[in-house]
Amino acid sequence: MILEHGEETRIVSNFPCEVTEIEHVWIPMSDGVRLSARIWMPEHADESPVPAILEYIPYRKRDGTRVWDDPRHRYWAGHGYACIRLDIRGTGESEGLITDEYARREQDDGVEAIAWIAAQPWCTGKVGMTGISWGGFNSLQVAARRPPALRAIITHCSTDDRYADDVHFMGGCPLIDNFFWGSAFFMLMARPGDPAIQGERWRDQWRERLEHWEPVAATTWQRHPQRDHYWKHGSVCENHADIECAVYAVGGWNDGYSNAVPRLLEHLECPKKGLVGPWGHKYPQDAIPGPSIGFLQHALRWWDHWLKDEDTGIMDEDQYTVWLDEPHTPLACLPMSKGRWVAEPAWPSPHIEARTLFLNADGLAATGGPETVIGHRSPETVGAGGGVWCPYGLGGSSPDLPVDQREDDAKSLCFDGAPLSERLEILGAPVATLRLSIDEPQGMVALRLNDVAPDGTSVRVTYGLLNLSQREGRERARAMVPGEEVEVRVPLNDCAHAFPAGHRVRIALSTSYFPIAWPAPQPFTLSVRAAASTLVLPVRRSRAGDTPAPAFPPPEMAPLPEMTTLAPAEGSRHVERNVATGEQVTRLIEDGGVYRLEAIDLECADGVNVEYRIVEGDPISARGTWRWWSRRRRGDWRIAVQAKMRVALSCHAFHVESDLEAFEGERRVFSRTWNHEIARGHF
Repeated sequence: MILEHGEETRIVSNFPCEVTEIEHVWIPMSDGVRLSARIWMPEHADESPVPAILEYIPYRKRDGTRVWDDPRHRYWAGHGYACIRLDIRGTGESEGLITDEYARREQDDGVEAIAWIAAQPWCTGKVGMTGISWGGFNSLQVAARRPPALRAIITHCSTDDRYADDVHFMGGCPLIDNFFWGSAFFMLMARPGDPAIQGERWRDQWRERLEHWEPVAATTWQRHPQRDHYWKHGSVCENHADIECAVYAVGGWNDGYSNAVPRLLEHLECPKKGLVGPWGHKYPQDAIPGPSIGFLQHALRWWDHWLKDEDTGIMDEDQYTVWLDEPHTPLACLPMSKGRWVAEPAWPSPHIEARTLFLNADGLAATGGPETVIGHRSPETVGAGGGVWCPYGLGGSSPDLPVDQREDDAKSLCFDGAPLSERLEILGAPVATLRLSIDEPQGMVALRLNDVAPDGTSVRVTYGLLNLSQREGRERARAMVPGEEVEVRVPLNDCAHAFPAGHRVRIALSTSYFPIAWPAPQPFTLSVRAAASTLVLPVRRSRAGDTPAPAFPPPEMAPLPEMTTLAPAEGSRHVERNVATGEQVTRLIEDGGVYRLEAIDLECADGVNVEYRIVEGDPISARGTWRWWSRRRRGDWRIAVQAKMRVALSCHAFHVESDLEAFEGERRVFSRTWNHEIARGHF
């Protein structure tokens, strides 16, 4: 099998254990609600029990994630595990209602499900938990509840801090993805279960879901603009010591969640490992940008160690392994990254030293020059080359990555270093300390660390945002005093990058970064005190014995489910400008096409059209529109859900209109519109 990034993946059909697949099992909860599970296990498990691995997410095991589930869970089952893919209550075929992300009830159900699994005759009583994104989040959250049977987890592309490093806010700045993901969540959770499992009650259950569902991006998420009790719930960073089972944290530098991996390694007190590749929001065995790795084999070593008490040597290896990036051609659909694997025995590493560079009027330098104040006001269109906050669709239907930064750099305040005389490697989170003022009460600053090649190509290495009203912390907000100079600290996202000799280090500052984040309520001028502002780089020292590591095996997986493509997928990202009006329009299409899952004779179609608008000089002109659809068909059974969310700004509020429609055949069975006005608060 050749994956889209050009690497060959071995498809494995013969395993040490013959695998039995159970399409549907009810797992009872203490309140009478039943959750629907799909299970793969060795044929001999009833006579010779095996450990279990749980994945627990809301994305519909029967159709939504079947293409991901089969290759992973069948693989692990073939090596002696019972793998359980469980739908969260109120999603897929599971009974009950979902109300929000990461609710307390969801965690309670996870604890109960683990106890049920551990008590089954086919289970040894030892359970692991894994998942990507939502499943990575709740693996950490359930681990913090300490269910006795849970011995280890692998958490992919997740976070320990729901406010600082999730889809809603970044540096206190409201992210566009709050509504991108919020509108997707709005549509996805409104779909019905499959009558083949739910039986004749499917229609009543669907109606109950539709009538109780709300657009929580508007009703809840955007209404908590500081790090309050709402975000602290489910943020295991509130007390890392709550987690006692072993944790393997996995991420990608092009994902929105990579900061959590080094933070977990620093603060967890349990056995732990970390891995960050060049990837986006994908599993490492099928990831973009490549190289992918044989993570299913690697994960077996983790599971065998913690769930089978076998000495696989995995805990004797370096604690933190990362892909050290090299400069590349900045493509929105980069198939393969340049670089190498490096490892640190522990994190924080003694091999990282802080190197301070001063933002002088004539560029970055190791010593400070004369202090001077530089004023800057960016066009609101800065950010067109930034890609998306979290590249979800890589390798599927969306060109998500940042492109050449020269256009955004030209609209920003840039500080360039001299051409490097020798190679410079960094690993960790760069931090900028800025002496600045603004001429309005509200504002933001966006910082990008770029690698500039001799030919002028500018590659974004990492970036950070700060809502200046949160300069004193994320739990409080205080407006700026116009003209008053303050010192602010702006951490950039963790990264691993090598600047070759001859390249320049560039810091680009801007007062807007759209469509990554919503703009400030009014245009403002940023005044930066040069030479009193600094950038601290986490420099990785070269050392003897620093050889490429580890030697990951090539990717392999179990066969994908049989699928027939009926219409191809389509993905595009276009940026258009009206030179007369100054309006910039960004359009995204992520159309998954139409395909039939042959095992369950189900035709599926899902997708979204997105449009962002903004006019230079007018930040409250910013608009976002998301149109999602999902259709399912089997014989005479045909259902469809359509959702639309529109967000407009004023100086004082977010104005959100949400529409939800559901169809059975040609008949519209549900339609509702919501209108919400949400105070902007301190942004």
